[in-house]
This record gives sequence, structure tokens and C-alpha cells, in this order.
Amino acid sequence: MRKRANGEGSMRKRSNGSWEGRITVGADPVTGKLISKSVYGRTQKEVREKMKVLLEGGQQAGGPPAASLPQSAEFPQSAETPTGPKEMTVGEWLDIWLKEYLADVKPGTMINYESVVRLFLKPVFGSIPLSQLRTPMIQKFYNKLRTEDRSPKYIKNIHGIFHRALDMAVRVEYLDRNPSTACILPKVVEKPVTPLDVPEQKRFFEALKGNPFEALFLTAVFTGMRVGELIGLTWDCVDFEHGVIRVEKQLVQTRVKGQKYVFGTLKNGKTRVITPAPYILEVLKAHQAVQSAQKKAADDLWDEGDFPGLVFTHADGSHYSQPTIWKELQDILAAAGLEHHRVHDLRHTFAVNSIIAGDDIKTLQENMGHYSAAFTLDRYGHVTETMRRESANRMQAFIEKMA
Repeated sequence: MRKRANGEGSMRKRSNGSWEGRITVGADPVTGKLISKSVYGRTQKEVREKMKVLLEGGQQAGGPPAASLPQSAEFPQSAETPTGPKEMTVGEWLDIWLKEYLADVKPGTMINYESVVRLFLKPVFGSIPLSQLRTPMIQKFYNKLRTEDRSPKYIKNIHGIFHRALDMAVRVEYLDRNPSTACILPKVVEKPVTPLDVPEQKRFFEALKGNPFEALFLTAVFTGMRVGELIGLTWDCVDFEHGVIRVEKQLVQTRVKGQKYVFGTLKNGKTRVITPAPYILEVLKAHQAVQSAQKKAADDLWDEGDFPGLVFTHADGSHYSQPTIWKELQDILAAAGLEHHRVHDLRHTFAVNSIIAGDDIKTLQENMGHYSAAFTLDRYGHVTETMRRESANRMQAFIEKMA
């Protein structure tokens, strides 16, 4: 078989639908081994043009010679390999992905991504060349997490982050395919919701009386607002005249240097309007008066920082954090003998109370801020099923009475 002469090339269609053109550009002066380079494009025509430019030394249209283009881990020459530079590790790619390709994610999501990469992905895969990452390696990692009693949902979350990072590597042509796609994940079984029943609610409300967090937790139980939405609620979003609360933002933690907390967008990105019971509006009016007295007493020490006008604050005007709310609720629940509940159960309590009170699923979905009514029905379908059975029993009693 004769050696390919300078300028001869070949083309092939890659597994992701793009095209690769490979061209011989010279030979090693010592070994005599031919030196080839590759170019990539969406169509054969595009690749042919790039091959022509490469053959002419990159001078077409005033472009610089191919040899003068910068090469680095972040900006690899596509001529190196179809998957990017051979020396790039999974850890290096994950760092690039976090830095360059997540401009669309929320601060809280970014913190989660960074934590998973730092605590799970880099310790296991960080030193492996990206081009050598294979499905069995990833599957073994997921299986090991399962033996460590990590929940299926937790493993699924880790997989989602890793899959997204590797998917981007495919899109920028550092990988031909995503090796995590074929992995088998443990089945996620949703934990049943555990709202407070009526006797538990009475005990909870009794333990709340006089507590500095009474107004906040009452608002949580009777509006279904998330913790971030509650601590990020501002007075301009409470419309006493029209009896509504506009949920527009949430207070979230960030790792941006010099900026620990920011107002972030809502979970589904959509502002919603809640019409709470008049009782809650009265609770908020009373709380506003208490806060005004605190502000007057604090005088120059009142410190709103970067978040003026918050509805729920410490006595000095500073904002709450989510861990603070979690801790305070556990103390109140313990006092009421209800330690088995969580903060999110207050939201579940609102949902179940709404259904029992006769709210339709669409109204509940809008109040809860769920992305679809189908999700709301799936989450709380057991409640409506119980109500249907009770309705059937009432009808049966009526029939028997008529007989």
C-alpha cells in the first residue's frame, strides 16, 4: 500500500451526524511518519472548504496559518482528535463546563452542580481522560452509590448533572457520544406526602402562639409558599387593598464572592398571584405593626442591607436564611410533639387543606406554582381518591336511608 501524498485526504460521516475531513500535511523528518490533521463541519461541502484552507496554510480570506492558531485545554485544535485534546481529563472538562456553559442556570442550581462535581464526580472520574470515559465506569459508580444507601432520587440527580455535562461535551465535539446515556438508574419511588392532619395543626398553632416566627409559619400553612419565597417576600407584593399576595421572587444563597444572598427567580420562572384567606391578611397587618415598632426601637441599628422592605426579618431588619427557618420550625414542632414533620410538609398541608375545602386542581396548581395541573394531580391524587370514596359512602348511606 502506497503512502498517502501531501494534500491527499479522506472524509467520513461521524456518529453525531457531522463530517470529518482528514488530510496529510507532511511527514516527520526523523521517522518519516505521515502527519495528518482533521477538520470538522456539518456538511461535506463545509468540510471540503476547510480542507482546502488547511492545505493552503490557512491563508484564504486573510486567515492565519493553521499552525499559528492557539492551542490550549480550553480552546483545542479540532485537528488533535475527534474528542478534543487527548490530554483533557474529565475533571478538566467539568471545570470548563461549570465556568463556560451554565449561564442559564439559577444561583441555587449552580451551587448544587458545583457541589456534585466537587464531592462526587471529580474524586471518581477527575483523572480519567475524557476520551476514555465509558458507560461501565459510570454504571459501576452509580451501583456503588446504591450500596452506600444513597437514595434513588439522589443518584438520579447526580446522573442528571453528569449527563448534562457530558452532553455538552458531545455538542462541542469533544465526545462522539454521551457514555452516561445507556446507564441504568434505580427506580425512584416518591415518598408519600406527610401533611399535618387537623389535630396536629391545632397542636402546631398552639405552639406557635407568641413565637417571633408565628406570622411566617401561619403564612406558610395557609398560602403554600416555599421557604425561599417567604423569606424573599417584600411588602410591595402584599396588596391589602385587593387582598392578594404577588409571589415574584425568592431569596437564595449564592457563592459569588462578596454576595452571599440574592433575589432569584421562582422555581418555575413564573410570577403567581395568591388570594389568601382574610385571616392571613389580618395576620400580616398585625405583623407589619410589630415590625414597624421594631424598626423604630432599633433606630440607626435597623439593617435591611441589600434587601429593603422584606416582610419577615430578624428584629434588627436583617434577612432570614433558609437554615434559620428549618431550625426554628424543628424547635416549634418539638415543642408540639411533632418532630416527624419537615418544613415542606407545611406546603403539603396547604395543598391538602385546599382540596378538602373544595378547591379544584387547576386553582391549586396556580396557587402552589406547579408547572402543570397534571403534576399537582399526581402529587395529591390520593387525597381526591379518598374524597371520592367518602362521597360514595355518603351516597350509599343516603340510598340505604331511602330504602
